Amino acid sequence: MVEVSIIGGSGYTGGELLRILSNHPKVEIRYVTSRKLDGVPVTKIHKNLKGMEPLENLTFKNIPPEDIDSDIVFCATPHGVSMKIVPTLYEKDVRIIDLSGDYRFEDIEIYEKWYGIKHTGKLDAVYGLPEIHRESIKRAKLVANPGCFPTGAILLLTPLVKEDIVEENIVIDSKTGVSGAGISPTDTTHFPNINENVIPYKITSHRHTPEIEKELKKLSNRDIKVFFTPHLVPITRGILTTAHVFLREEIDKEGLIEIYRKFYRRDPFIRIFEEDIPSLTGVRGTNFCDIAIEVDKNRRAVLVSAIDNLVKGASGQGVQNMNIMMGFDEREGLWFGGLAP
Repeated sequence: MVEVSIIGGSGYTGGELLRILSNHPKVEIRYVTSRKLDGVPVTKIHKNLKGMEPLENLTFKNIPPEDIDSDIVFCATPHGVSMKIVPTLYEKDVRIIDLSGDYRFEDIEIYEKWYGIKHTGKLDAVYGLPEIHRESIKRAKLVANPGCFPTGAILLLTPLVKEDIVEENIVIDSKTGVSGAGISPTDTTHFPNINENVIPYKITSHRHTPEIEKELKKLSNRDIKVFFTPHLVPITRGILTTAHVFLREEIDKEGLIEIYRKFYRRDPFIRIFEEDIPSLTGVRGTNFCDIAIEVDKNRRAVLVSAIDNLVKGASGQGVQNMNIMMGFDEREGLWFGGLAP
């Protein structure tokens, strides 16, 4: 059994970690921390988990990171908070999976520019996208879990970028559910403002743009440029991403699908659709990334992916990373289908 603790367990990603880990046959949850909820039963906050035996006697603890002794520690804390916690854990005999953006960039200046937060110092972290960095994740002490938008976008584009058959400029459009904004309500996420509405935001300046771009640049011999715009839509979960790329040579749809099938042949959570278009209900509650491809006579390929932003886009991917780090089957605790309809 592996002992696991969660720092910052009261939000959506913390709740999803608890939901998934409570069904993981090789995990024992030791601590779930919260400064404000010290002593409160976990299932009083995450009511959907009431009756789950491993969680019934768990309470939130206000415990400092230096007192947490577990095999794996998940940091489900906001950007800017993790960097105050992770260095203390890093000095201990624990392995860390950080769900914030604090360690996703090798270049701290890029982080500071796009997040507007002064970074306290760099640590040796592996970018935790299993399908791309599996071997490095196995050996990692600190894994920086990817952002939700970058997960869907990078997995969607990697095979073509890796093959070096797309032009440099890539246009990406994503539609996201409201849970991506976190548990604290805002004017934007207020029901009358988002219901029956579609809200584009950070149209040319979303902070996930450089994260997508840096990973794709590592895979290519070309100077990849990413143009990314997100939209908030009135659903709870999910990200549907559409990417437009222009091919450097003529390849039909069957040829593109073959490239994807070959690249992702060992990746259980990637599903390639040949005829249908991925749907958000098909991935809701799961760790799958569903992908479809179309191509027109102008060498334009239109790529579509669907993920659950709280699972493959956050907590589920974190558990997938944990499985890799601990030598478990990647599917352990994560092998279930979507909640459709």
